[in-house]
Amino acid sequence: MRPVALITGGSRGLGAAIARELVRTHRILVGGTNPRSVDAMVAELGDAEPFIADLRDDSALAHAAAGVERVDVLVHNAGVEMAKTVEESTRQDFREMFEVNVFAVAELTRLLLPKLRETRGHVLTINSGMGFRSTSRGALYSGTKFALRAFTDALREEERGRVRVTSIHPGRIDTDMQRAMMARDGREYQAELYIRPESVAATVRLAIDTSPEANIDELQIRPVTIT
Repeated sequence: MRPVALITGGSRGLGAAIARELVRTHRILVGGTNPRSVDAMVAELGDAEPFIADLRDDSALAHAAAGVERVDVLVHNAGVEMAKTVEESTRQDFREMFEVNVFAVAELTRLLLPKLRETRGHVLTINSGMGFRSTSRGALYSGTKFALRAFTDALREEERGRVRVTSIHPGRIDTDMQRAMMARDGREYQAELYIRPESVAATVRLAIDTSPEANIDELQIRPVTIT
């Protein structure tokens, strides 16, 4: 039986690139909320099946997780981005950001941890350069990524010797989210300045393929050109 990799946000952008990379060696559970786009990705990959769940819905997430019979790799890729000043940011803004970027990660990990222990599996969180430092209008997004890094660090120490845990910190990636961010800021989009999703997927592969006695705790990948 091939090992199983669950990728949240696996139907497009970086998640799709990770799925295409890992399907060479793993059966893929394509996470997402849109059945049409998830099913299209499942059909493309071949050795795959859908994992449909609204990550903000505890009941839906628990139901979906209960249907997972085996998991060797859990890639927390799904995330949302919002840029506002502290003055502009409301309590609800913070709630929405933390629900997807932190709380859902913690809950799905908790639900699948027994199965990950059975396979001596691997949890990977797709973080950000903003998990180390923030910028103007970065309190919301960076706040979630700092929290995600703390969660990942704690999980790594708690599960050391049972489950491997890696934090991936990319810089700006050539995705639809990046295009939307540039459009919002009124900046010209130049794809060549940003990291290809396939390059980030390769860092995920590197962490997973590390021999069993070793763990890559953290990886950073940045564009050659600073933007």
